[in-house]
Amino acid sequence: MANTVKIRRQGGATVFSIPPALMKMMGADVGTELTLSVDNGSLVATPSLPRKRYTLAELLEGADEMAALNKQAGAWETVSPLGNELP
Repeated sequence: MANTVKIRRQGGATVFSIPPALMKMMGADVGTELTLSVDNGSLVATPSLPRKRYTLAELLEGADEMAALNKQAGAWETVSPLGNELP
């Protein structure tokens, strides 16, 4: 599928419109970030992968294990110096 668009100036930038059919073929939507590159004189626009959205449960997964590790690490604060280290 080929479309022709015109580059125009908008403020201090140059812009062009991407037809909806091409947006759909790219799997992109308004607000999608594109990586632009030039390959043999052709402009290539690649949609960036969307950021994964995590649930609260996923974010807290492993928190109990981290609390246990922090408690173990805290035990080192009560050990007396063995050499010339500063207290």
